Formats: sequence, C-alpha cells, structure tokens
Amino acid sequence: MASSGELMRAAVRHTGLTDFGDDAFREGLDILVRGLTAARLNARGEGFVYPLIIGYLEQRLHVEDWYRRHPETDDIEITAPLFGLGLPRTGSTALSCLLAQDPNVRYLRRWESARPCPPASTVQGVDPRIPVDEKILVGSRFHVPHNTHDPSECLDLMAMDFRSQIFQAFAEIPEYSEWLVSGADFTSTYRFEERVLKLMQFGEPNRPWRLKSPSHVLSLDALNTVFPDARFVMTHRDPTDVLLSVVELYADMVGGFSDRLDRPYLGRLNVEQWSTGMARTVAFREAGAGNRFYDIDFRAIQADPIGEVCGLYAWLGEDVGDVFEQQMASWWEHNAATREPSVRADPADFDLDLDAIRPLFADYVERAGEWTRKG
Repeated sequence: MASSGELMRAAVRHTGLTDFGDDAFREGLDILVRGLTAARLNARGEGFVYPLIIGYLEQRLHVEDWYRRHPETDDIEITAPLFGLGLPRTGSTALSCLLAQDPNVRYLRRWESARPCPPASTVQGVDPRIPVDEKILVGSRFHVPHNTHDPSECLDLMAMDFRSQIFQAFAEIPEYSEWLVSGADFTSTYRFEERVLKLMQFGEPNRPWRLKSPSHVLSLDALNTVFPDARFVMTHRDPTDVLLSVVELYADMVGGFSDRLDRPYLGRLNVEQWSTGMARTVAFREAGAGNRFYDIDFRAIQADPIGEVCGLYAWLGEDVGDVFEQQMASWWEHNAATREPSVRADPADFDLDLDAIRPLFADYVERAGEWTRKG
C-alpha cells in the first residue's frame, strides 16, 4: 500500500521531472488511493495497480515536459472529433475497429494510449512502445486477441486525470465509484485528453479523430465544454442483453486482483452507472444536441457492418473510398473467424433481477427505438 504522495514521488524519481500540470487530478488520485487501501488487493493486485498509477503519473510529467519544450503544440487544432459511445457490448468496439481501417483518419492506437509521449512522429525507426501482438491476460482469462495496432478507448487518457472507469475494473472501490458518478467534474479530464491528442498529432497531417469509450455517457456535458464541435456515433442494444456480460467481466477482472469479491456489489455498481449514463445521455440529446448523434442498432451492424459505416460517413459528409471499404471487409472477415464465444453468467450470482432492471432503462430504450429508426 502507498499514499498519493508516495506514488507521486516515485513518478518524480523515475522521470527526473516535477511538473504534473493542473493539480485537479489530485482529487481523484486521493480518493482512488484511499479506496484501494480498503480493497483487499492480493499480491498480484498490488503488483499491478500501484505501478499502473505511477505510470499514469509519469505520463502526466512527460506530457507537461513536452509542452514546456514544445509550446507550439498547443496551437494544433482538434477539429470536430467523432466520439463513439453507448452501453458496453453494443458493437462499439467492432465499429471503432472498422472506422480505424480508414487511412484518412487518426485514432488512439492501443500501443500509445497509456504512453502517448513522445509523439510517434518524432520516433525514428521502430517505436519501442509497440510490443509483439499477443493475447492479454485480464483477470483469470485471455479475453480478447490483443492487436496493438487496434484502436483503444479513451480510458487510459482519462486515467491520467484519475477520473476513469478503468480503475474500478481492478478493485472494488465504492467511494471512488460513487464519486465518479455523483461528484467528479470531468472538465479537467477532457482538457487533459485534448492536450494529449494535440501532442499525438504533433508532426502528423491534420486528420479527423475517431475516439471511443462507453464511459463518455456519464460525462457528456464536460466533454461538450472541451469539444463543443464534437459529433457522436452511438450504438444501441437492449440493456438487459449486455449488463450481465459486463458484470461478469468485472467479476473476472476484479477477482484476479483481490482476495474479496462481492458479486452483488458489482451488479449494483454497473446497474447504477449505466442507468445513470443512459439517463444523462437522453437529457444531453434532448437539450439540443440530438442532431450531433448518428445511431446504429447492434443488430444492424452485425447484419451489414460496411453498410452501416457507409451510412455514418454519408451523415458526416465524407466518402468511403475503395481502400477503406476493402480493409473493412478484410477486418470483419478476420474478426468473425476469431471471435470468442460469449459466456452467459447466472444473474442470481450477482443478485440481479433483469425484469426489475428494465424500468430503469425504459426511457432510454424507448428513445433508442426512435433514434435507430432510419427513414
């Protein structure tokens, strides 16, 4: 176990740098570290989570050092980024991988998401951050084929401001999770993300960003403050078809790092966070942002993935070139051949009554039916 100060001092010692930038990150870091103290992490958990936190702190130091040496980086513009969001397990990952096949866009590459500094354009030869592609062990299973060139979610960038769902996937930290939903101001998080996106775009042609994380549904107002010209593509599926899968994944991951696993707590946590996120998304859209969203039903992307992307691009006013279309077809064919079979957990293991959950999402489900009705 370690204190926030000890973790920060370790990052300073490792890098020789001292400027962490905007200190708004301290609130989340303090709440997170306090929560980890009571999380009963096992040796594997402590050996994973605390170095992870130090790594995020080190990246803050490197980012600020880069800006000190290259202040012109701040002049780079991030114009009309496209954010993918929605509930987990709704096809958003597959969609983000399809969009990444477009040679004319920029996306957050998996190998750079946790270590964005220095900009890739400044690295000569093979970037040492790029590991050999391999499966990644998360919790107790190898969950997905880990292609280091696939797009990553924004969670690592958000974690550098210590406002990210990524931490609650490694430990049961109720105080932090409650703060994330009810008390956290994500404005500094998105300002830091914008700062990192500019850094990663340094020295590259100006290409539109394609970004993604289901967790954005909790913080759309703050995202909009920092990225007022952002557009959104939202994937949809019946919440009761996805929640159990998400909770089961949490249990598997947390269970690998802790000697205590409270499955009913994980059930409550996910029901609360995702029902809150859907309610906030409905409110955000109905407050005037509805025309900035393009909606895709899970069944539609499974039936005609390239057709759905073509529809999205028509809405964006952009062309789907031959190379892009061919690469999408190739990716989808490979993905279909290597997709892992789904695992169906028992709702009773998490004290979940799916029929009792439906009313919490009823408003969203009704709206989603309207949003995905094309023509």
